[in-house]
Amino acid sequence: MHAYDALMPEVIIDALAALGFLVDGRLSAMSSYENRVYLAMLESGEGVVTKFYRPKRWSPEQILEEHAFAFALMNAEVPMVAPFIINGLSLFSTKDLGLKVETEFYFSVSPKKGGRSPNLDDPNVLMWLGRYIARIHDVGQKEPFKYRETLDLQTLGLDSINSVIELDAIPLQFKDRWIQQCEIALDIVRQALNSKSQILRIHGDCHSGNILWTPIEITGGGPHFVDLDDARMGPAVQDLWMLLSGDRSERTYQLSSILEGYTSIRPFANSELALIEPLRTLRMIHYSAWLARRADDPSFVINFPWFWSPDYWQTQIDILNEQIEVMQEPPLFSQGNSYLI
Repeated sequence: MHAYDALMPEVIIDALAALGFLVDGRLSAMSSYENRVYLAMLESGEGVVTKFYRPKRWSPEQILEEHAFAFALMNAEVPMVAPFIINGLSLFSTKDLGLKVETEFYFSVSPKKGGRSPNLDDPNVLMWLGRYIARIHDVGQKEPFKYRETLDLQTLGLDSINSVIELDAIPLQFKDRWIQQCEIALDIVRQALNSKSQILRIHGDCHSGNILWTPIEITGGGPHFVDLDDARMGPAVQDLWMLLSGDRSERTYQLSSILEGYTSIRPFANSELALIEPLRTLRMIHYSAWLARRADDPSFVINFPWFWSPDYWQTQIDILNEQIEVMQEPPLFSQGNSYLI
């Protein structure tokens, strides 16, 4: 039995009611594989979003650092969706609330925000996002995380390989080749990460799915950033490269627009552009480990049935081989921006 099997609708409704949120019966699961996130419609007609954190993934101290970062961003007028503070608390426990459920769940409640993914083909949107990401980093550099992880070779790379091996997730016929490609790739990543880049608090997972965009004609329109679940210490460029897509020329154009906005707020270290492909490589390896670690979650079996297939692992080997070549090419560049060298 998986821990989330105990998270029945009545548990969610009772947890919200204990905090004063009276659900009118409408409870909808939102797209989230790591945690369980629900839109609850209240008797008042308003909607709230409640997030039940995956047990044993983050400690309460790590979650509270995520919340503190969100509050600091809001106080700096960065459009970050942060949880409600109720009776001085932002993180709650089903156990502390006296709810009868086999597994203790930590959860938070946030306001409902509408919006769609931003149009990343629009240079004005990219510049706007660049300005806000710079403001996130202005807040992020003021103090470090104490409890949350750092984006590094060990956490996302070496630990990920070990997890895939220990969990026996990879078919035997692909195991040696995958490990070999990972080791070659991580040797290049190691050299890149040895460069002296500033490490600060970052969003960590800043892709278009974690940005809600509303038309600028609407009051308060523009982007709203969500989901600091992967916030950690890392280089600034980590929050930029996941907004890039397409071929090299397209990514260069997109990067130029983002950095035009970013550098209008704060300087950017040109040397960090060499980290884009190594960071992408770490994310690829970590993704396989992430899936392996969630193999006992029934929702993963349903949504990622191809994970155990030969095609998946052959594709991962091919992609890693491509990344090894790409990481040895000159990094992306951008012209016309003011860099910190």
